[in-house]
Amino acid sequence: MIEGLFFTFDSAFEMWAFRGASVALAAFLLGGLFLITRPEPEVVGHPKGLFVLFLAEMWERFSYYGMRALLIFYLVQHWLFSDSEASIIYGAYTALVYITPVVGGYLADQFLGQRKAVLFGAILLTLGHFFMAFEGSGGQDDPFIFIFWMALALIIVGSGFLKANISVIVGQLYDRTDIRRDPAYTIFYMGINVGAATASIICGYLGQTYGWQYGFGLAGVGMLIGLIFFVLGKPLLMGKGEPKDPARIAGGKEWLIYGAGLAMVLLCFGAIQFQEMVGYVLGTFGGALVLYVLWIAVAKLPSEERDRIFAAMFLIFVSIVFWALFEQAGSSLNLFTDRHVDTQGVNASMFQSINAIYIVLLAPVFAMVWQGLASRGLEPSAPMKFGLGVVQVGLGFLVLVWGATSVGVNVPTPVLFIFLIYLLHTTGELCLSPVGLSAMNRLSPAHMASLIMGTWFFASATGNFAAGLIAAATGAEGVGEEAGKQVVLDVYNTVGLYAVGIGIGVMIISPLIKKLMHLDTLKDDTIDDDLEGQSAAGLEAQEGGIRPATRPAE
Repeated sequence: MIEGLFFTFDSAFEMWAFRGASVALAAFLLGGLFLITRPEPEVVGHPKGLFVLFLAEMWERFSYYGMRALLIFYLVQHWLFSDSEASIIYGAYTALVYITPVVGGYLADQFLGQRKAVLFGAILLTLGHFFMAFEGSGGQDDPFIFIFWMALALIIVGSGFLKANISVIVGQLYDRTDIRRDPAYTIFYMGINVGAATASIICGYLGQTYGWQYGFGLAGVGMLIGLIFFVLGKPLLMGKGEPKDPARIAGGKEWLIYGAGLAMVLLCFGAIQFQEMVGYVLGTFGGALVLYVLWIAVAKLPSEERDRIFAAMFLIFVSIVFWALFEQAGSSLNLFTDRHVDTQGVNASMFQSINAIYIVLLAPVFAMVWQGLASRGLEPSAPMKFGLGVVQVGLGFLVLVWGATSVGVNVPTPVLFIFLIYLLHTTGELCLSPVGLSAMNRLSPAHMASLIMGTWFFASATGNFAAGLIAAATGAEGVGEEAGKQVVLDVYNTVGLYAVGIGIGVMIISPLIKKLMHLDTLKDDTIDDDLEGQSAAGLEAQEGGIRPATRPAE
């Protein structure tokens, strides 16, 4: 035990990780405050509104990932769900988080405008995160569990309204031909990952060391800070994100939209308790959506555009495989780290920060590599990158299985292999996530852009739900620690082998899929047809914040 100034730590590594995260969070907060309070209309070449959005998003991601790092442990250790039950709940929760942006984006585009939608979402998120701090005595018979279900529902719908729209406002601060757009999204992207990385360390440590209410409570405080920044920074947004037709929400109609949002909360309140509802929704509406897209492609599109839709649908189905395995991070892999890994005295939830840290370090490297290869005519096609991404997510599991078995199942797995699985999963993510959203934009006819992006998000949600089912298969309560560890490793070995095989298969047929994309006849008119916020694609797993929109930035 190491006594710090205010806290007690189990190891020096945990202490310095906590201090480093706290210093980084404070530095970005103070830096952002400094920039938005300058007298100049622009700072470091960008409008001050960008840094308002940066701070709001940083704290929103802090609250979301702070809660996410603790959620699976909270379900198992406090509410006393089995591993399998907790994994299904976790999968349903993350699936709903990636369905609601489609609805939130539509309501913002048609009625509220992005700013009011973000504000409404932030209020719901703040309430949801604070409700998470009411833990009661624990156990499924505790009536406080209904406050917990309501907290999750508020967070789900709040994320749908906020993440669907805040990155769109970033794009609206710049003309489409403004060369500052991509650097602006790079700055915004830093906010996402600073919030994600620091939250897993700080909230994870407090929640697992001092009590759930402290970890969840701090996440709620973070969301409240983000809300305050967004409200006070309204003048710096220069009127962007307002309703395109104010008459549509005049005369009290705006409150009907908010009422619809609260109705969504009640719907999610039921769905998160009866997770099979989520599976039915995904199966019914997702299947209908796919069939509708294919029908339009076959019946109404010329041959080249039809082929491109087929290629997009192929990539969408491959993405389900990737997300089903990648999203083990917050559920089964989190539990495995806690129970079976020599973490050197560090709380398992703190390891959720590794992916965000890797993203910050490696995203610029990947961008330079792709650009360098493209200049030589050697850049892999989008289908080839998808195959590489799936292979890497599978290899991550196989490396972990090899590391665990090489030292013996009865021996704690060296923590090095947790860093390695996250490394491989992050490099896989960088091959697939930004590439996928970009490909959806390029392959979709302008009049189908929203429909295809909606299908992409439904596929992401399906992957998250499937992740819960896979995680449930790793549950082995009552068989002893060593046997339970072997069950997890067997599941990881199986899914790892399947993923590598599927990824290799995708790579083999990638020339055929590339041919369906007809890249040689794509018109260079993306300035007019580009999706708002598309430049932000892939800044975090699945980037739920990129909303389909085809009208020009205002």
